[in-house]
Amino acid sequence: MRRLKSRGIFAGFNGVRYWTRQIFDMNKISTYFSESYKELVEKVTWPTWTQLQQSTVIVLVATGLVTVVIFIMDAISKGLLNLVYSVFKPS
Repeated sequence: MRRLKSRGIFAGFNGVRYWTRQIFDMNKISTYFSESYKELVEKVTWPTWTQLQQSTVIVLVATGLVTVVIFIMDAISKGLLNLVYSVFKPS
């Protein structure tokens, strides 16, 4: 059995197989996007404006609390490290 020399993408069986695979992959991609859109439009329950505002306030308060806790931990560690460094500081 003699193999055909490939002279570009359309030459021989390899070209047909390549384009068939590419078209099949494009169908999978378009199916993915159409199913994703359908899910977002028909199946997802979106929050109301009031629920969205309440969730936003909760996130902002939680972010503020975490920020304060990290600031306190940073100040404590800075004080402890300054104490340790002052003990071992050469005179």
